[in-house]
Amino acid sequence: MIRVGPAGWSYADWEGVVYPRKKPRGFHALAYLAEHFDLVEINSSFYSVPRDGSAERWAELVEPHETFRFTAKLHREFTHDARVDAARLREFRAALEPLVKHRRLAAWLAQFPWSFAFGVERLGLIERLAGEFRDAPLVLELRHATWFEPAATAALLALDVSLAEIDLPRSATAPPVQVGARGRVGYLRLHGRNARAWFDREATRDQKYDYLYDDREVEGFAARASELAREHDETLVVTNNHFSGKAVTNALELAAAITRAKRRVPEPLLAAYPRLERIALPAPRRGLFD
Repeated sequence: MIRVGPAGWSYADWEGVVYPRKKPRGFHALAYLAEHFDLVEINSSFYSVPRDGSAERWAELVEPHETFRFTAKLHREFTHDARVDAARLREFRAALEPLVKHRRLAAWLAQFPWSFAFGVERLGLIERLAGEFRDAPLVLELRHATWFEPAATAALLALDVSLAEIDLPRSATAPPVQVGARGRVGYLRLHGRNARAWFDREATRDQKYDYLYDDREVEGFAARASELAREHDETLVVTNNHFSGKAVTNALELAAAITRAKRRVPEPLLAAYPRLERIALPAPRRGLFD
């Protein structure tokens, strides 16, 4: 099983590009994406604990789609601030429990910063998180190469975690391009390759993630996802190059390349990125009174 989808669904710059400007009654961005993908990564949980009832609502919105799953990023307090307060953990877990209850959570994602190099205390932090998040596979996004030396990797895998493969601008301490079959699930996470903005302290978040993968790059990731799928029961491919709908564009292209089948493409996105015409199914005919 390979699931493909974007990271997040609530971006101002997706209006009129991914989503129609004139929305029908009852429109919800998540339900709209679930018509096109079988995976979405919850990105907002990194910044704030979801409000009470939000996760239940998310599960309701995707209910018509049996194969649809979420992944959820752990709050930055746990990964970037290294604060694993028991009360905060309970609050976070309770907020997302409905996704576990409804069997919609494919994995937890712990994204660590560039500065998070291998060390005994940091391994202890991961061990604590691995103990707290056991009701779905825990995937680690580790951006420092020291975690991929044999002793460090062996220590991680002993904790029954999975290691994500990430695509992002290269640096001297970047992890390997491929990490192989590491853990229960395969997780391929694509951030884009906008190196100029990525390493610019003055660049905004949107500037850093403003990158559209080209055809050759998409085919390469599709092939890599298929390789990971041969090594795992489930492989998750997430596009995080979100600016101006590029993540949705590349996710559709990746899904088409993996399945070798055309896809439904949202009309606004097709207008914004005409190159999607080559993978787009014909638009449904409208009836006389539509």
